[in-house]
Amino acid sequence: MSYNINEKGYYGEFGGAYIPEMLYPNVEELRQNYLKIMAEPSFQEEFNALLKDYVGRPSPLYFAKRLSEKYNTKIYLKREDLNHTGAHKINNTIGQILMAKRLGKNRIIAETGAGQHGVATATVCALMGIECIVYMGEIDIARQAPNVARMKMLGATVIPALSGSRTLKDATNEAIRDWINNPVDTHYIIGSVVGPHPYPDMVAKFQAVVSEEIKSQLLEKEGTEDPTYLVACVGGGSNAAGTYYHYLDNEAVNIIAIEAAGHGVDSGESAATSVLGKEGIIHGSKTLLMQTNDGQITEPYSISAGLDYPGVGPMHANLYKTGRAEFIAITDDDAMKAGLDLCKLEGIIPAIESSHALAVFEHKTFKPDDIVVLNLSGRGDKDLQNYIDYFKL
Repeated sequence: MSYNINEKGYYGEFGGAYIPEMLYPNVEELRQNYLKIMAEPSFQEEFNALLKDYVGRPSPLYFAKRLSEKYNTKIYLKREDLNHTGAHKINNTIGQILMAKRLGKNRIIAETGAGQHGVATATVCALMGIECIVYMGEIDIARQAPNVARMKMLGATVIPALSGSRTLKDATNEAIRDWINNPVDTHYIIGSVVGPHPYPDMVAKFQAVVSEEIKSQLLEKEGTEDPTYLVACVGGGSNAAGTYYHYLDNEAVNIIAIEAAGHGVDSGESAATSVLGKEGIIHGSKTLLMQTNDGQITEPYSISAGLDYPGVGPMHANLYKTGRAEFIAITDDDAMKAGLDLCKLEGIIPAIESSHALAVFEHKTFKPDDIVVLNLSGRGDKDLQNYIDYFKL
């Protein structure tokens, strides 16, 4: 059995392209060209050169000695927080801006929650001299002010989403509306493994550099390409998709996906899609989705602006449904404590999204000779105010 996408754009029963007719030409143009363009030697060359010289890849695979001693297992951190712009998001935006250029698009739109994808999109648009419009929920604009400032400094126009919960879901709705109105000159850079096919696959392929590097780095450090466990946080799930990509069909490697439980799975304020979700369609793909009995999308909640998405990418919905990945829901409190723990044990301030993944060690016991590779997907600079308020620093 394969956990990869099939030729129809599905992971098992999840995925596809459920889109209004107005968007069909845009999505179809991308679908027909993305694999062809990505396979071109000139594309590969430009993509790899930018990852190396601009992003600063490969990102280190760091053996966290003190954290490993505390939990009596071998813990390696994949340091995506050290990338230019401070997260894994840049891997995908570099790929998509090169794709947009080859498709002749001269205007870029994006949605963002935590602001990291918005910053990464604004960054590559500045790099390439292309107009950039970022949609962001009004609430996220308030709680991620430093990232909003960064986007503006990079020349992007930030447009607040004022409807619904005024967070990521609503920003995505606004971006899709914009795309329907500007089909010819605009490329929509989706920041996660969500949306209509081919987006989940395209974004996963651009993020796959993460697991590609893990394989060679682990071989060098441990004499094997295969960790015992891979751990990553999942909102939409692009950092997780990148971490798992080259291991999806290797069932000797255990996969753990960490979701945001917010105030608790049963609190009514949560974003634990795997536990609370039912099959449905959001933003153009069939996936697991938090919704009411009559199909209205439920508002998610997490202290982390990057994890409060009401759905999950179709790759992850399939990993959950098939049992290929173990899903664990982590509360705000446990995530914040795990983040502070990493600061004090390793001198690394993680993004709150990544802190959710770090909390796995309090929830699951690993063996002393297990090799646990955890994707530290972002740095905590953007979250300092949240940490300050939470811990009264």
